[in-house]
Amino acid sequence: MEVNPLSIILVKSDSKGDRLLFRYPFHMQEKNEPSNARRRNPYTLPIVDDSLQTIPQPRSNINKCQLTGFTDEVLSSLFAVKPELCNRKFELKVNDVRFVSHPTLLQLRKKQLDTSGCLLINVVFALQALATHSVVKCYHDLSKLMGILLEHEETRCGYVNDEMQVMMTAHDDGYASNPDAAFLTILEKSILAKNLKKMYEDLCGTGLVNIRINRWIPLNFCLPQKVHQWHLQGKLVEPEDIDRCIKSLRPYHSLLLLCPVQSINDFISLDGSPSLKRMLTQYSPLKNLQTLATDSDLTPSHIFDLTAHLVYWARATVIYPICSTNKYVIAPEASLHLNSPLVDKFSELFQGMNLIRAISEFSLPTSLGQKCNPLHHPSQQSTLVQMIIWMLQNHLLLQLHTYIQFMIADQFVANQSESESISATRKMRTESESGTSTISEGLESKSEAETKNSSENFSYNSTDEDKHDYHEELLLDFTDEERSIIFKIPASNNTDDLRLFARLCRKKYFTGNHHIEEIMYLENLRRSQLLQLLDKFRDVLITYETEDPTIAMFSCP
Repeated sequence: MEVNPLSIILVKSDSKGDRLLFRYPFHMQEKNEPSNARRRNPYTLPIVDDSLQTIPQPRSNINKCQLTGFTDEVLSSLFAVKPELCNRKFELKVNDVRFVSHPTLLQLRKKQLDTSGCLLINVVFALQALATHSVVKCYHDLSKLMGILLEHEETRCGYVNDEMQVMMTAHDDGYASNPDAAFLTILEKSILAKNLKKMYEDLCGTGLVNIRINRWIPLNFCLPQKVHQWHLQGKLVEPEDIDRCIKSLRPYHSLLLLCPVQSINDFISLDGSPSLKRMLTQYSPLKNLQTLATDSDLTPSHIFDLTAHLVYWARATVIYPICSTNKYVIAPEASLHLNSPLVDKFSELFQGMNLIRAISEFSLPTSLGQKCNPLHHPSQQSTLVQMIIWMLQNHLLLQLHTYIQFMIADQFVANQSESESISATRKMRTESESGTSTISEGLESKSEAETKNSSENFSYNSTDEDKHDYHEELLLDFTDEERSIIFKIPASNNTDDLRLFARLCRKKYFTGNHHIEEIMYLENLRRSQLLQLLDKFRDVLITYETEDPTIAMFSCP
């Protein structure tokens, strides 16, 4: 897997020269030749080929996901860079290995140990050459963070110089012939070496680094490409995808924790954000972010920042708050088989319930309101909500949102020939320009009772001609054919309905890119208003249900 590091290397350079102090892992085969390779017959004659026509085979420096083929001297000379290259990104590609680091120049606290008083320290990560740009950037950020913390500790108490002396002593005390023995000794005596070892194991394991430099300064780091794989079953999540999701956050969204609150509190360091702890005390997936901000006595922007932090660290995901109108359906790639470990976990958490039977009720899109029987006891409804939360946390369900598309159906055109449609449109234009009191053909077909009821909804007194002109102005952005069909809809005679319909169309809400919840938030509309409008103009508005693409990357693996 290209996100895992091949090795961590620590190199120093000062007035006494450069040296590789430590690297992990250090049990490496220096030869690329496999152990089961056949021994070469010493009596065979070598085959001499034309060197100009022979293409050299590319050499690999990766063996069993570890770095190989580089001696300590070669690595120290590669990464003991000049002072001009310090405090900036360093990247080097050799064969199929890419090295990335952030060399840092330190001022030694105990200058008597070095005449220049300067020490270059370089924490280098060896990666596969195929690692993406975002992965390389993450490791560079980690190397830079390590440099900053080591510089701080060197200034405070001379920590780096002391650790360097421990490592150099181990190399000089008779272990030069066996570098692995020297590294073992360093690992036993050096706190910094233990930190580097744990960092490597955390990066290859969970992707979350949680160590303390010099047993004092906490270093918390997240490799998002790795950490999101444990709950998305191997799906690679790039930081750019997370940023795109965070930028699309709205106050109507909600937060869904993927682990217990207590485990998040345990992970937070002692000097962690108190506002994060305050938000977690008020957390509920039934609250939107705006309500959560109010209950936590925090600003919405601060809540957004805390949400982004939890999502980035794979401690939470973004959903729409759980309510009775939400529609859920089984995720297409849900891990649902009889031997799935989720079946047993579900039975342990919800006594007497079966996961397959419970989730089968969502084979078709089903709203939570359809499942909540008002005659049931509140405890039963609470259990149902908890089951939905658990299924969302395990990516067994995904929520469907209703999207709206303005479309002229063929049935309207089939009711009349093309010539009749054109003549009717021309007639409407002529009547409007001549100032006559004739109304459109669609309005003439209305009964007197319907005309009387529609006229009562107008908020002003005017002639039929003025009403028609005003309606024409509302639909100036539509084509002649679209206006002709819209005017045949009875709801178009109601000015308020037509004005709302035209406004939403003009703002591109009916292009299939905005779901109902988003339109309600952006236009400050009630759900009943929007649903009534959809029903009145159902002849030209079609709806379909799908997941929200903004948070789809966190919905299912």
